[in-house]
Amino acid sequence: MNGSDTLNPELQLNIDEKLHQSGISQSRQKIIQQALENVNRPGFRIEPSAILPLMKPVTWFPPMWAFACGVVSTGESVTDNISILVRGVILAGPLMCAMSQTMNDYFDREVDAINEPERPIPSGKISKQASWLITFGLILTGFAVALSIHPYVMAIAFVGVLMSHAYSGPPIRAKRNGWYGNLIVGLAYEGVAWLTGSFAITQGVPSKESIALAIVFSLGAHGIMTLNDFKSVVGDKIRKVASIPVQLGEKNAAILASAVMDIAQIAAIVILVAKGSTIPTAIAVTLLIAQLPMQKILIDHPAEKAVWYNAFGTLLYVLSMMVCAVGIRP
Repeated sequence: MNGSDTLNPELQLNIDEKLHQSGISQSRQKIIQQALENVNRPGFRIEPSAILPLMKPVTWFPPMWAFACGVVSTGESVTDNISILVRGVILAGPLMCAMSQTMNDYFDREVDAINEPERPIPSGKISKQASWLITFGLILTGFAVALSIHPYVMAIAFVGVLMSHAYSGPPIRAKRNGWYGNLIVGLAYEGVAWLTGSFAITQGVPSKESIALAIVFSLGAHGIMTLNDFKSVVGDKIRKVASIPVQLGEKNAAILASAVMDIAQIAAIVILVAKGSTIPTAIAVTLLIAQLPMQKILIDHPAEKAVWYNAFGTLLYVLSMMVCAVGIRP
C-alpha cells in the first residue's frame, strides 16, 4: 500500500478554487479543508467507535445475499448445511466485503475528504496507518474462516483480495474508470460470491445455469455501482476519477444503469424459461416490470433520486436474484 502522497500547495489551491466554483458553502469548505489535512497526517490514531463505520456495514448485503443465492441454487438442504451458510455469509460480508471497504477508504481518502469528510479517515478518527492494520486483520481472519469451509474457498478469498486491490490501489486502480471499476466490483460482490456459495455446498463445479446467472447478475451490478457513484460526482471531478456519471453526465448515466440492470434480468428470465421454471419466471417478470416506472422517475431526476432508487429499485433486482436461484434448482 502506498499512502505517502500529500497535497502540494499548487494542488491545494486548485482544489480550493474548484470547491468554490462548485457552489459548496464556506462552512462545508472548511470541513473539507480540515479533512484533506487529516488524511495524510502522521501518527497512529484509532477511535473504536469508528471501526464499524470504516467497514461500511451497509455494503455487506450484496455479497452476503449472492453467497446465499449460490447456496440455494444447488438444490441442497439449507438446514443440513447451515454451518457452511453462516460461515460463508460472514466471510462474504463482515470480512471480505468489509476488507474491500477499508482498503478502498485507505486509497480513496483524499477523494472521500471532498465527498464524505465525515468518514473515519478524513474526520481524523482513524489514521491511515490504523486503517491499514484493520484491513490486514480482516484479511487474515477471512482466510481462516475460508479455510474452515474448504481450501479452495481460501484460494477464492485470496483472489478477492487481489480484486479489491486492483479496484482501489495502484498500479491498476480500476475505480478511476467507471467502466472497469464497476465491472470488477460487480464480479466480486455478485459473481464470485454466488459461485463460492454454490461450490461451498457441493464442492464441485456449479451447474451451467448457476454459472450463467452469476455472470449476468454480476454484469447487471455494473448499473448498481453506477448509481452508487452519483453521490461522489463533485469530488470525482476534482480528483479526476472518471466515474460513469462524470463521463456521461447524470441523466445518461441513469439511463445506462437502468438498461444494464434490465438486460441482466431479461437474460436471467431467458435462463429460467429454458429451465422450464414457470412460477419463478412469472415472478421475475413481475419484479422487472415493477422497476420500470421507478426507473423513469430516476431518469427524470437522476441526481435527486439515485440514492432513492438504490434503496428501493435495487431491492427488486436482488429479490429477482433469489427467485432465479430457486428457479434453477435441480
